[in-house]
Amino acid sequence: MFAYFERLVDPYPDTRPATPPTSFLGFIWACSEGTRPFVLAMTVCTALIGAFEALLFGMLGRVVDWLGAVQPAQLWTEARGELLMLLAVIVASPLVVGLQTLLKHQALAGNFPMRLRWNFHRLMLGQSMAFYSDEFAGRVAAKVMQSSLAVRDVVFIVTDILVFVTIYFVTMAFLVGGFHPVMLLPFAGWLVSYGLAVRFFVPRLAGVAKNQADARSLMTGRITDAYTNITTVKLFSHAQREAGYARSAMQEFMQTVHAQMRLVSGFEVGIHSLSMMFILSTTAAALWLWTQGLVGIGAVAAATAMALRLNGMSHWVMWEVASLFEHIGTVQDGLATLTKPNAVLDRADAQPLAVPRGEIRFEAVDFGYGRSPSLLQGLDLHIRPGEKIGLVGRSGAGKSTIVNLLLRFHDLRGGRILIDGQDIAGVTQDSLRAHIGMVTQDTSLLHRSVRDNILYGRPDAGDADMVSAAQRAQADEFIATLADPKGRSGYDAHVGERGVKLSGGQRQRIAIARVMLKDAPILLLDEATSALDSEVEAAIQATLYQLMEGKTVVAIAHRLSTIAAMDRLIVLDKGQIVEEGSHHELLARGGIYARLWAHQSGGFLAPDVDDDKDAIDAAAATPAALAALHVAPTASA
Repeated sequence: MFAYFERLVDPYPDTRPATPPTSFLGFIWACSEGTRPFVLAMTVCTALIGAFEALLFGMLGRVVDWLGAVQPAQLWTEARGELLMLLAVIVASPLVVGLQTLLKHQALAGNFPMRLRWNFHRLMLGQSMAFYSDEFAGRVAAKVMQSSLAVRDVVFIVTDILVFVTIYFVTMAFLVGGFHPVMLLPFAGWLVSYGLAVRFFVPRLAGVAKNQADARSLMTGRITDAYTNITTVKLFSHAQREAGYARSAMQEFMQTVHAQMRLVSGFEVGIHSLSMMFILSTTAAALWLWTQGLVGIGAVAAATAMALRLNGMSHWVMWEVASLFEHIGTVQDGLATLTKPNAVLDRADAQPLAVPRGEIRFEAVDFGYGRSPSLLQGLDLHIRPGEKIGLVGRSGAGKSTIVNLLLRFHDLRGGRILIDGQDIAGVTQDSLRAHIGMVTQDTSLLHRSVRDNILYGRPDAGDADMVSAAQRAQADEFIATLADPKGRSGYDAHVGERGVKLSGGQRQRIAIARVMLKDAPILLLDEATSALDSEVEAAIQATLYQLMEGKTVVAIAHRLSTIAAMDRLIVLDKGQIVEEGSHHELLARGGIYARLWAHQSGGFLAPDVDDDKDAIDAAAATPAALAALHVAPTASA
């Protein structure tokens, strides 16, 4: 039975989630999709439970009256109908409670927030790189997690608790009024006073709760940021500085806590005072009516019992209402993040990209980050199929921007980018990036096994292909020596968050193996061998040249020696192409490239690099031949 109800709500729907509305009620309604029939059924059960409980107090009054007016032998004869009704309520109540709790706790309590986490997470995965450059990763995760629970609790409190209280109050009012209209006066007075207290305190609690949710996510974000960058923290001995940085966020959070608790204390004292006055006035009114012969003993007993029950319930309702607005504040805090539309979207008619040749064209491309002036203006660049080009320029010249635009991490302000004649803005993002392999300078691995990280390049590849890629990337020897605290070793060993358990060179070789396994027709290299020592780099360079065979290649390198043998070098300055040509052609011009080359302090290719290009294109399938093209480092070319 439990399993049946647990399967009623699918926590992981396949349907792609739409961006929720920015209005609070619209957001809650959108979040309830897939759960609404069960929430409605739970609400109906809750209403019946509230009515049953109030009816029991009325029946208690009738029982007290019978005890004083009916002979024991005549009780069944004179009160058969009402006794059968009392029995029916008692028997039906557990059944309704059982159905209500199965719907609430089995169908909804776990599945509802998990469904929201699943949908919110997929929405966040679809956000652009620009979105994440402006956000703490921990802050985004906190909003995904806490907003999911807050939405569930808002729905539960409104449809479960408040419905119960409303039906209970309405039923109780009818019963009390049925004893005598005068007995409604204390109840009405209490209700009005309670409503005024709620009206005063709750909006203030809601405002504090919203500020508290924002302060909590900021605190979580700062703490997570320190853990994520723990190497940098320890390298600069800034543990105390980071503690102070987190403490300032904690102090801001504590200020909201103190403000909240002050309001709660005032609310608590006020509601308790109202409840005591209600019990006193209800009891006094009932006793006065009894002394006047206007009500029976049963009415006095029932009214007093209801007042006592309402006293306990008023505190419960107070906390639930306060909790409701705390959750509302949490949801409102998450709205700005969770309802932000994805900046880079596939068109409705987007088709998968096909790359039979690998030709790339940038046509009159105009682009700038955010509201900043355009970094690229009218950029035209043609990369022929199978051509290998190097992007050269000072920091900020636009090299990485060109690569990011080719991957469509951002949309253009003007112009277009074509791959084999297809505008990348009109193809699906997944298919575009599936045809592009990239190795970056700052390699970040997933906190999973080595196997998982390499297979990220092609998840359907077999172990043989994975091991072959690792061997070609000169990674198989060190992988064999890996082990983690849980006893996993080799390809099963986990590498730590962002690959922190590995050296920079080891991470780079796993990243290269991943791209080799992907074997995409377009290859992007951004300082692909910067983290490797000279001996390993020489071997990897030969492997990379083999990998480049038959592919269109765009390479970025600050160390010009690593790209000097490319078919063509593109020199950028302030987002414009200022020079292009081969290594020797650019040196002969004496322009920007020649000056950059003259200032190089790392290793570089020998001046006759163009003459040896055939050997390189053959991949030197011989690392030694490639290494022979390098000469000792010098300060100038």
